[in-house]
Amino acid sequence: MSCADVIVVGAGLAGLVTAYELTRAGHKVVVVDQENSANVGGQAFWSLGVLFLVDTPEQRRMGIKDSYDLAMQDWMGSAGFDRAREDHWGRQWARAYVEFAAGDKRDYLRNLGLRVMPTVQWAERGSGSALGHGNSVPRAHMTWGTGPEVVRVFLQPVVQSGRARFLHRHQVDDIIVEGGAAVGVRGVVLEASTSPRGVKSSRTAVREFELRAQAVVVTSGGIGGNPELVRKNWPVERLGPAPTNMISGVPAHVDGRMLAIAEAAGAHIVNRDRMWHYTEGIRNWDPIWPDHGIRILPGPSSLWLDATGRRLPVPYLPGFDTLGTLGHILKTGHDHTWFILTQSIIEKEFALSGSEQNPDITGKNIRLLLDRVRTGAPAPVEAFKSHGADFVVRDNLFDLVEGMNAINPGPVLDFAQVEREVVARDRELANRFSKDMQIMAIRNARTYLSDRLTRVAAPHRLQDRSHGPMIAVRLNVLTRKTLGGLETNLDSQVVRSDTTPIDGLYAAGEVAGFGGGGMHGYNALEGSFLGGCIFSGRSAGRALHRSLL
Repeated sequence: MSCADVIVVGAGLAGLVTAYELTRAGHKVVVVDQENSANVGGQAFWSLGVLFLVDTPEQRRMGIKDSYDLAMQDWMGSAGFDRAREDHWGRQWARAYVEFAAGDKRDYLRNLGLRVMPTVQWAERGSGSALGHGNSVPRAHMTWGTGPEVVRVFLQPVVQSGRARFLHRHQVDDIIVEGGAAVGVRGVVLEASTSPRGVKSSRTAVREFELRAQAVVVTSGGIGGNPELVRKNWPVERLGPAPTNMISGVPAHVDGRMLAIAEAAGAHIVNRDRMWHYTEGIRNWDPIWPDHGIRILPGPSSLWLDATGRRLPVPYLPGFDTLGTLGHILKTGHDHTWFILTQSIIEKEFALSGSEQNPDITGKNIRLLLDRVRTGAPAPVEAFKSHGADFVVRDNLFDLVEGMNAINPGPVLDFAQVEREVVARDRELANRFSKDMQIMAIRNARTYLSDRLTRVAAPHRLQDRSHGPMIAVRLNVLTRKTLGGLETNLDSQVVRSDTTPIDGLYAAGEVAGFGGGGMHGYNALEGSFLGGCIFSGRSAGRALHRSLL
């Protein structure tokens, strides 16, 4: 017996967008998820709510000249598509997504009530060439309300429609395929859980279930909470050996189970080795999930040293080339690095990823937001500085290095080596010009008004006591996103290895590489993950509506 028109597996953002499109078109939907109701919205809820948008009024007001052509140049230069078969649909999804970001995306979200902040951030500044990786201009639009608001604008109309039913603690173990078509799912109901959002939950089963419908949409997310699967798929040749020590940027339920389950149903998985992990992870001093890590969103001024105390080479500067930097770090034979900075830098340049780390923007609290432009770092940053296991604060460089060695998991840092790097960097500030690419990048960033006012500290010597104390931060590899996944056509239909679509089976969001099994290619431009969930979920919902007529 049919339980609804469509079954959506996964109550994250892509699943909610799919359900929104279907319910507003009059269809009945069942959303099944292995977690409890506290976890609706999945990883999107925890996000900073950053959206990749092109040629917006917000950009134009900031003096930014953006265009579809420039964004497409940046996207393709970053993606580096080089696999004829596996990148077939990814290329097409990339073009369609950038068209969406430069076209209907902003109005689509505004019509739902979503608003973005007036300043535009410059994320993933790139590898240093016009045709290479990175954003040529600022494009990261932060949602007023962060991730919870992105989730709300889709969840609320789905619930109010009366056409959606949520079945929580339902773990799918099998996609039912009959006559070559997906017609339902079966699995187990897990014991009830009252755990708060993000906390690891029980996997004890209490009974079995089976649901049937005209179509199944898989929107179950990626593999970032499953370190064993991350290591299994790790691209050793490209990024070096998988890190021995990793911290997790996503809850444990981001486990990748549905990839294998969909594959068993005939789905084709592509680009398994493409993934997106951060190099600026710090251990959460107040963790929610196992090995809970937070990413520092750095400005360009911190001095970045490898585990031996040597400065990372250009273009591996803070905030410039995430995966290039990750590959360089791991090929040194170590999986941690260090930032050295000052109080002035941490106050201006440190932001923390995550809705819970930004209570002012998440809570839409203008009074708290104004506190950011006053003296002192934001309260969550100061809390990490005071309580975080990865932070060292001292009045001078000698004592700082001594403190770094006290928490150092790798080779003992030689003070003379660290001092050499700090002094050499500081000498480059004696003139308004410099050969140091990082100093040049700082000065370039400060020509952009938003960066100068809110994001990039005025250049100064790291040992200048008037900007102290000095701060060191031990940085860890932080797992996050899956860039490959279930191969889908532009209607979000899952395809077989012979490229034919599986009737009734769709996928959206991270489990589908945010569309096509890898629309980002090898690299992402940031702000594109939430947008990928929105775009692929929208495509799935609209294609299903057409097929159900």
